[in-house]
Amino acid sequence: MSDRKEFRDLAPPEAAHEAIASLDLGGGTEHVPLREARGRVLAERVDATLDVPGFDRASVDGYAVRARDTFGADEADPARLELTGAVHAGEEPDVTVTDGTAAEISTGAVLPDGADAVVMVERTDTEGDEVLVRTSVAPGDRVMVAGADIAAGERALGPGTELTPREIGLLSALGVDEVPVRAAPTVGIISTGDELVRPGEDLHSAAGEIYDVNSYTTATAVEEAGGEAALYPHAGGAASAASPERADRPVGDDYAEMERILTEAAAECDLVLSSGSTSASAVDVIYRVIEEQGELLLHGVAVKPGKPMLVGRLADSAYVGLPGYPVSALTIFRTFVAPAIREAAGLPEPRTATIDGRMAVEERYAEGRRRLMPVGTVADERGDTLVYPVDKGSGATTSLVEADGLVEVPAETEYLAADEAVTVQLFSPDVRVPSVYGVGEDDPAFSRFLDGLDRPRYLSLGTREGRRRLRDGVPDFAVVAGSDGADDEYERAGGWTREWGVLVPAGNPADVTGLADLVDRDARFVNRGQNSGLRRALDDALAALATDRDTDRAALTDAIDGYDMTVRAHESPARRVAAGDADAGLGLRATAEQLGLGFVSLGEQSTSVLVNPERTGKEGVEALREVVENADAVLADLPGYATE
Repeated sequence: MSDRKEFRDLAPPEAAHEAIASLDLGGGTEHVPLREARGRVLAERVDATLDVPGFDRASVDGYAVRARDTFGADEADPARLELTGAVHAGEEPDVTVTDGTAAEISTGAVLPDGADAVVMVERTDTEGDEVLVRTSVAPGDRVMVAGADIAAGERALGPGTELTPREIGLLSALGVDEVPVRAAPTVGIISTGDELVRPGEDLHSAAGEIYDVNSYTTATAVEEAGGEAALYPHAGGAASAASPERADRPVGDDYAEMERILTEAAAECDLVLSSGSTSASAVDVIYRVIEEQGELLLHGVAVKPGKPMLVGRLADSAYVGLPGYPVSALTIFRTFVAPAIREAAGLPEPRTATIDGRMAVEERYAEGRRRLMPVGTVADERGDTLVYPVDKGSGATTSLVEADGLVEVPAETEYLAADEAVTVQLFSPDVRVPSVYGVGEDDPAFSRFLDGLDRPRYLSLGTREGRRRLRDGVPDFAVVAGSDGADDEYERAGGWTREWGVLVPAGNPADVTGLADLVDRDARFVNRGQNSGLRRALDDALAALATDRDTDRAALTDAIDGYDMTVRAHESPARRVAAGDADAGLGLRATAEQLGLGFVSLGEQSTSVLVNPERTGKEGVEALREVVENADAVLADLPGYATE
């Protein structure tokens, strides 16, 4: 179409940093109650307006004395002083220490007039109204003088200080009840696309609707960087940025509506972030709104992911457009936007935001753009960090939790070699390497086993992919269903059996009795993908049936309506059957009973946990082995499951 907007020349990543740095993201100073100041950054110097402590006080329990009265005293020849009274913490002294006298005193109590030292109680005895001092003290001993901690007029804390419990304690001691801090920039967040629905609302998947991931992911990342997030769903209400709900849906792709919501957010926020609608398409209109209502500084960056990034100004607000795919949006935010928000909020770059490791496998890349490669991490048996690529496609939201951070790969790099040293930029300083990492079969029993482990990571990619990755040496273990001759190469850390078969509607209205009915009848079937161990069991059973009929398996699979209609997870076929979208599906007895379906058994399948030979002694693997070996309690209420 004639109004299609092509990408301009892609700007280098440095230009994107410079463009964002040129924007005014707010800041300034605000005053907050001391109780709410943790984690904020001082905007101004705070000087002490009083001495801390504000009086000379005893640092031990004992007796307040005149030091000269103790000179020469020792164990054999103690100084005898008349006891004239006592002083307790929190009260004003009503005694005076004179020559030859002493006053009992508690830790923290005000030193009475006339006294200039304190003798600790352990070096004294009492006889009647006298105290026997068995040591000599000098003036100031066991006394914290007024202002010893901090004195009136002294600089207490400087601007740029991040307020932790230590600083809060000092400000409390100074009597400060309100603190001048750097104002956190307010960031308006807009997810675009007619297909998006807010979590908690009804989802119409048949119409292509998906839940809005980016609003919540980006809002949390903004707050982690020191900003205040304001979510802007679809317009339709005149609520302010502080309103918890604005409307029913995220912004659509209509120009007038996009213009309205963008200008509203720009009027209320220091920075506006949108996700989606940034690529060169006739329906992607945000860049036109920015060009016509503000100033477009940059459109397109030579980086993967994130080529369609936008930077500009709208009214008095800064604007950055993020890609629509969740992993891409979070990657671009962390790389380009989070540092600017931290600077505006006065927060330093997190000190523990990177870790060093080495590539677990070779990774090839030759696209001529700087790559921000999402990666996961795993520890080997020595505790060294291994790094592996996480790439399920930019649109895969599960990559958000499977990836720990990014490895930045220069544009001219064609590949990263196995064992090559790399630095991982963590998505969060709170990210930790998982205790144990596995790949393999999607199995409801193993999901329960994982609940008994501390910080496990498990990718349910199927038996075939589990075996492949275990051969590559990346995961600590693989869960495989069915047998394979190569499995004997690995230690088996326990196993179980599961009953598999055909899932049918409740009551089995079509009276399906076995595989032959799927072949011979006109029944809609839902299969599992080729990575699944259940698919292998089904194919083996079909091969046996083909032998019985003196034909080949392909002839039987061609006769099954939907044999090539595959889904990924163990519950997926069951849900299709339950929804009336299929007459039968491949699955487990446990799944059928959980969802109230009928079940036609086709046999039992052995499932095993295979251990990476290089990780047999790893602590996380040992914990996994213990959990699996004590499987009886876990399997007791799972129909069709049994220990081997």
